Amino acid sequence: MSTLEISQLVERLRAGDVRALARAISLVENDGPLSRDLLSACFPHTGRAIRIGITGSPGAGKSTLTDRLARSYRSKGMTVGVIAVDPTSPFTGGAILGDRIRMQEGLHDTGLYVRSMATRGSLGGLARTTADVASVIEASGKEIILIETVGVGQDEIDIVRLADITIVVLVPGMGDDVQSIKAGIMEIADIFVINKADQEGADRVEKEVRAMQSLTTRHEGRTPPIVKTVATTGDGLDKLALAIGEMKEWLQSDGRMEARRKQYWRDRLVQLLLSLLMRQLREHGLSESELDHYAERIACGEEDPYRLADRLVAYDKN
Repeated sequence: MSTLEISQLVERLRAGDVRALARAISLVENDGPLSRDLLSACFPHTGRAIRIGITGSPGAGKSTLTDRLARSYRSKGMTVGVIAVDPTSPFTGGAILGDRIRMQEGLHDTGLYVRSMATRGSLGGLARTTADVASVIEASGKEIILIETVGVGQDEIDIVRLADITIVVLVPGMGDDVQSIKAGIMEIADIFVINKADQEGADRVEKEVRAMQSLTTRHEGRTPPIVKTVATTGDGLDKLALAIGEMKEWLQSDGRMEARRKQYWRDRLVQLLLSLLMRQLREHGLSESELDHYAERIACGEEDPYRLADRLVAYDKN
């Protein structure tokens, strides 16, 4: 694909061509040779959407909640992109649950785009290219980007680096209160949702979260609200949408949104530099077999990993 074709593809997805958007996302997911050119072409059309991360343990009802939120925003005339990160199939490498199946009623709505992504071994609840896919969807003109994490439990905190607003979903009867404390989720949540609130134990979860909120240090004196929902019926969705709106207003005051996005791009730039360095090393002949060879020598004490890294980077510069 040439630079001209990249430009034409971006024009098409900007014009609402769903097939062009799907193709662009596939190029980014596969990390093809022109994926950086594509992302660079999309970048000027990003920065205006609100990215909402939805995280929590498996079985918390994240997918249903995401679906309901997407429908709520569409009913208000807002365009929505959904990224549903699923576990990876050990056989195909694809997304094993396929959240698009759960949201297929909305797939004929041109104002809603849903994409399932496989983690492909990535930890932290997101796929490696989730941030790039979010940028492509945002470039297509979507105003709201909902990002549902895979539900891996205690290490699922990468979403806070990507989302403007992070929603942590808890449910009664699954020990989420204890797990969230272990995971540091008290610090990443902008909004707590106690889903399946019609079940016994919802009030107890709420009390325990409130008791722990004194430990929260990320929100500059703001206490994250707790919203009870029953996603299957839509109960509490209006209150959740209101809480999201209030959080957005809070972020947009006193430069908070800019500060979050500055930190995001600082972290993202480091990731891009590391990725580029590894790409250049491989282009200069550093193969997987050589990496295995070096690892074996290091494990046997025959090679100093720190001196080796210096030599490899110096070789790449030459």
